[in-house]
Amino acid sequence: AADDDLAHWLRLTLIPGVGGQTQRQLLSRFGLPQQVFAAGRAALAPHLSPAQLEALLHHDAGSDIAIAREWAQIPGNAIVTLADAGYPRSLLDIPDPPTLLYVKGRVELLSRPALAVVGSRNPTAQGRNHAEAFARALSCAGLTVVSGMALGIDAAAHRGALEGDGATVAVIGTGADRVYPARNRELAHDIASRGAIVSEFPLTTPPLTANFPRRNRLISGLSRGVLVVEAAQQSGSLITARLATEQGRDVFAIPGSIHSPQSKGCHQLIKQGAKLVDCTADILDELRLEPPALPPQPAPPPIASLPEAGPKLAVLAAAGFDPCDMDTLAQRTGLTIDALCAILLELELESRLAQLPGGRYQRLS
Repeated sequence: AADDDLAHWLRLTLIPGVGGQTQRQLLSRFGLPQQVFAAGRAALAPHLSPAQLEALLHHDAGSDIAIAREWAQIPGNAIVTLADAGYPRSLLDIPDPPTLLYVKGRVELLSRPALAVVGSRNPTAQGRNHAEAFARALSCAGLTVVSGMALGIDAAAHRGALEGDGATVAVIGTGADRVYPARNRELAHDIASRGAIVSEFPLTTPPLTANFPRRNRLISGLSRGVLVVEAAQQSGSLITARLATEQGRDVFAIPGSIHSPQSKGCHQLIKQGAKLVDCTADILDELRLEPPALPPQPAPPPIASLPEAGPKLAVLAAAGFDPCDMDTLAQRTGLTIDALCAILLELELESRLAQLPGGRYQRLS
């Protein structure tokens, strides 16, 4: 939007008590935001409550508008409104598209074919590796990987996508000038420089709990489908999957061990009709895209040890809930084979882990 026009768009979205639905109704009735503000009390009254009308006529958002306009002047930053050509068309298909978007990074990615990858904030080792591997392969196939920049599966998906040929978009629940959680600061920098960070919330908005489920509709709305890697039965990822279904998007889920609480949500989705996938070709076939020639995948990094909890819990965390061989456990934990054998024996004696044929181990608790 032109700078003067942008000021009117910002003013409309910063009115207390006037939400997105009311904003769109006013735009539909009067046209552009400047026409809304020029309409006058009598014309506006039928469309607003008395409190909303007074706020629209008298609320002074001048300082917030100035901050946003200054932010938008920084190279790499943009504010995209419903009237802009760069506004993603896919969001116009959802019931409640945001009036404007704050974008840090490559705006054009919002209009490219994308797939969302979401899941648990506390994934197993396998889940984290699955998220990175699937995201890397999807990125190599030319899809933009969309996620929410949360800890766990979201962060792994963004990292995997950045390793591929495509790019990644993070839809966040704070202002675009904030990084949450703080542990993802370096990741946020990488996404902003090579992908895009997107928010519908005004600058300086803190991490309010209610905003995160709300942003999930944009994660699914920007995407052709949603892949759920791991999710407990009460996971927020299931909200994204439900919204995707309501928006007419495909939902994919990776199955896991029946013993893993982190797989319960995925199994629930599959029972409800989500497409079970165990490789990226399943997704690409459904989306009618050609699978790429995948580059060799790097070895997964060792899982950080947990000295405060003891080495046995570190080994259990590394084992996840799927059968796992000793070499993989050694690679994930960084332990020597001798040290690992001693810990595995203790875990077997405690009935927390069982040895399977073929030298593999299965977590039991």
